[in-house]
Amino acid sequence: MLPIAIDAMGGDNAPGAIVEGAQRAAAELGVPVVLVGRPDAVDALRGDLELVAASQVIGMGDDAGAVRTMKDSSLVRAAEAVRDGRASAMVSAGNTGATMASALLRMGRIKGVSRPAIATPIPVPGSTPTVLLDAGANAECQPAWLAQFAQMGAIFARERYGIAEPRVGLLSIGEESSKGNPLVKETHVLLADPATLQRSGARFVGNVEGRDIMTDTVDVVVTDGFTGNVALKTLEGGMRALVRSVLDALSATAVAEEALGALMPLYATLDPDGTGGAMLLGVDGVCIISHGSSSATAIVNAARVAREMIEAGVVERLRAAVAPV
Repeated sequence: MLPIAIDAMGGDNAPGAIVEGAQRAAAELGVPVVLVGRPDAVDALRGDLELVAASQVIGMGDDAGAVRTMKDSSLVRAAEAVRDGRASAMVSAGNTGATMASALLRMGRIKGVSRPAIATPIPVPGSTPTVLLDAGANAECQPAWLAQFAQMGAIFARERYGIAEPRVGLLSIGEESSKGNPLVKETHVLLADPATLQRSGARFVGNVEGRDIMTDTVDVVVTDGFTGNVALKTLEGGMRALVRSVLDALSATAVAEEALGALMPLYATLDPDGTGGAMLLGVDGVCIISHGSSSATAIVNAARVAREMIEAGVVERLRAAVAPV
């Protein structure tokens, strides 16, 4: 397998935690890794890992358009490594918009894809994660785009989690088909047509609500990027608040140690670092977007996801599912 290009400069904890995660990925997973970043910041940390030099860094607060002017940034160079066949995938915990833009501009779109979408796994205790998309790539959408997100999300869910017939739900304010704004209502009509999801091997289960995302009643939840990102951040904040409250309450009890031990598996399930990141679906290459606060463990898991998606040939399967008939 070609190396996985990891953006050493992206994220709140870069480059330290990112380089550490890259080293661990190479050692623990046995996957080849190449770092991309500024030599003056990375050379002292990288050990034996190869480095693709990039003199610029696109910050978390920069506009996504920076990829057009900062052509020697670590994000752009990582995407170019995939495009040029030097790497099999790219991973970044940096600026989400810029990561998407660099992948789109350098790798290009899969033929037939209207817009790429960010597919984020939402943990579901006791079950496989729910794939939420779009989680932030497209703030404004058209019904046909959401229908295509459903097709791509179903392929992703099947290949990553082994779900034979993914159940696709459309995020709305009620389960009835009459509920929702014009975008949701028009998308519902498209998804209700069996032909829409036929090539994806999925089944449309109708509208779902926000409370359904972390349950085992649906495998893929489709929405526009604005709503999806709000839902994602709300769930993240709610889970953090809940875990913190439980830990604080238990710390003052006599059974704290026993209870905390019993809760650790649940904590591991809900920990965002465990998912490794989201995949940008629709670009002509594997691009994994990790959380901005990613730790070394998150980068290891992001590399694991990248390897699994490469081995599953998910880009080729997406290409077959959305190719014009």
